[in-house]
Amino acid sequence: MSQGLITLVEQGASALMPHLMLAPIALPLLTGALMLLMREEQRLLKLVVNVLSTALGLLVSLALLLWANQPGATSSMGVYLAANWQAPFGIVLALDRLSAMMLVLTSVVALASIVFAGARWHRAGVHYHPLFQFQLMGLAGAFLTADLFNLFVFFEIMLAASYGLLLHGSGRQRVQAGLHYIAINLAASSLFLVGVSMLYGITGTLNMADLAQVIPLVATADRGLLHAAAAILATAFLIKAAVWPLNFWLVPAYSAATAPVGALFALMTKVGVYTILRLWTLLFSSEAGASALFGSLWLIGGGMVTMAFGAVGMLGSQRLTHLAGFAAILSSGTLLAAAGFGQNLLTAGLLYYLPSSTLAVSALFLTADLIDRWRNDGASYAPFERSDNAPFLNAELVPTEGLNLDEDEEVLIGRVIPAAAALLGLAFIVCTLVITGLPPLSGFVGKFAMLSALLNPLGLTASAGTQPGAPGWTLFVLMIATGLLALIALTRVGIRHFWSTHVRVAPQLRVLEGLPIAVLLALCVALTVMAGPLMQFTQATADALHSPGTYIRAVMQAQPIPGPTTPGNAHPPKEAP
Repeated sequence: MSQGLITLVEQGASALMPHLMLAPIALPLLTGALMLLMREEQRLLKLVVNVLSTALGLLVSLALLLWANQPGATSSMGVYLAANWQAPFGIVLALDRLSAMMLVLTSVVALASIVFAGARWHRAGVHYHPLFQFQLMGLAGAFLTADLFNLFVFFEIMLAASYGLLLHGSGRQRVQAGLHYIAINLAASSLFLVGVSMLYGITGTLNMADLAQVIPLVATADRGLLHAAAAILATAFLIKAAVWPLNFWLVPAYSAATAPVGALFALMTKVGVYTILRLWTLLFSSEAGASALFGSLWLIGGGMVTMAFGAVGMLGSQRLTHLAGFAAILSSGTLLAAAGFGQNLLTAGLLYYLPSSTLAVSALFLTADLIDRWRNDGASYAPFERSDNAPFLNAELVPTEGLNLDEDEEVLIGRVIPAAAALLGLAFIVCTLVITGLPPLSGFVGKFAMLSALLNPLGLTASAGTQPGAPGWTLFVLMIATGLLALIALTRVGIRHFWSTHVRVAPQLRVLEGLPIAVLLALCVALTVMAGPLMQFTQATADALHSPGTYIRAVMQAQPIPGPTTPGNAHPPKEAP
């Protein structure tokens, strides 16, 4: 039954291709424009429209993913010539397994975020829903575009919307963090433009596939300038990917944002990682001549230092939102360091780890909001500071007679935990397991796949005698050590919030708040259960990334649709100049 449904969806997507590729961009654009015409008092209607549009976007993304995952090189790559001009002269959108996976991940996190916001946060300011949709438009465009200048356009759309979303709810802390966030992203945009301009001056093109063809042919005298342009462009992306030392803005900004916005922002660092992975494997692959694998050691070193910074930051954090922010940095550093090795097996492992860590960090942002509200709202809630004395125990560490009772002489120890508190505790445990990479959940599977690839870079049966080298062993140790530090940090905070006090009323948890968290974490469990097929998918994705010829041919050989001809003029239309 399920296989028949999947086949039906694939056939439907094939019938609508390539125009269906435009839907992830056009749908949020039209939805956001429509909601701008609605009065601000119509918040409930806006919420319904937002949820329906985001859910429809998820269905479209799933259809595109199923279509892109069909076997065969010709069917796994989609190209849309938006202006009906052949590349590299016109705007081109390209869809492969990686971009389809990122679209699905974006839609899932966005749907969970907007449902959570529907409980209260969407009423904290104006224009929340249009900004939310424009943010999705920018994200989808960044994943689909095959042109550097259009990548800049979609980046700016995404960033402009994120400025408003970060300031949503106002308050001094949000305004202060928002100003820092805007300033650093404006600087990154300036670097983006400088790098793009230099690349265009050297190569004469900004189409990604065309750049991949031109870069090996660049004159030796211009090679240094080419590398400088690539480094400037990469700096802009690394700022978004939160690499050290360019990530000082992330934790204050993400922790100051409202919970649903913080959950959505967990995707923002992955945009930087995606762009680095896409451009580096395409422009500086092993087929790039004298520029082959340019910057790999910088990616590895920067990723490792970012991992250490994120883990130490988690260890020094007291607030849950700060923990979530540093967890996003740790995840990003792990992905960047693994990507820098340029190995198919390692890339497959990091592509499995990417959605898992993103879902867990997003869920942690949402869970942190509920836990903080439960712990700090009202005088009857337990404070952070407590006595070191163990409750109910005497000096001999045995229960004291009469102390296991509350004011109504009812037993405290052994009392049933309220369902809402149990859900929060379970959600925190699952987030901890995934973020730290402990078994049996998807974080462990992803890290184990990467560790295995480091020790066996050529595969289990072909790597005898092959040594990982100093970078490989360093990353191996760091992945284990940072997981341990993250575990210590999360365990300490979990004990403080859940075990260190017993005088607390049950948390007030709405369905719209609990359901998104449960779905995000259920997807982490699903990633674990479906690890076999998903690893096959990520392996196919990694193989395609490290063999960019398929991408280049698909984009450069895509032909415009011939225009209508009159009976007296049956000649085919001329090609675009």
